[in-house]
Amino acid sequence: MSSQANDGIAVLNIDSTVKVILPVCERNDDVYGLRKVPEGLSNVTAIATTGGCLGNFNIMALTGEGKVEVWGYNGDYQCKVPADLVDVTAIAMGCSSAPCCLALQADGTVKAWGGNVYGQCNVPADLTDVTAVAAGGKHCLALKEDGTVVAWGNNDYGQCDVPSGLKNVARIYANHEYSLALKEDGTVV
Repeated sequence: MSSQANDGIAVLNIDSTVKVILPVCERNDDVYGLRKVPEGLSNVTAIATTGGCLGNFNIMALTGEGKVEVWGYNGDYQCKVPADLVDVTAIAMGCSSAPCCLALQADGTVKAWGGNVYGQCNVPADLTDVTAVAAGGKHCLALKEDGTVVAWGNNDYGQCDVPSGLKNVARIYANHEYSLALKEDGTVV
């Protein structure tokens, strides 16, 4: 698994460690500390990044123990993982001028932190039974056990307008200005 970070790449190695490769340039600097993978980080099962968009550079890692580490730019406190975050099963990171981090916990609840300029960290209070999360530019999505989708955050382009009657969704995807749902029958909405 790999993810773009600061015009470089973050790679989840086969040995469950993370390697960050940044391009060699004239300055060859690492202003946000992306190369500084947290000491002792191992048994990584998933990574997510902001993709280096709009000057914000972060890498998020999920371990097999259900713990999350975030490093890089911290202007919106996205590197300050909530102390009560436990038993995480999936992660996502949005890409905007105020990046948001999402974590799905084993109990089906979602936690969000970081930039909240667009309401993307305002997880609906009654959101439970979640099986997957996705973070877009200024919005977030959750897939529920019953195959329905919940969206929140900025809706300038209709990216949070879940079609009426949408059900039997198998996977979700959030991009900067749109959302996609892959249904169990293979159709994309």
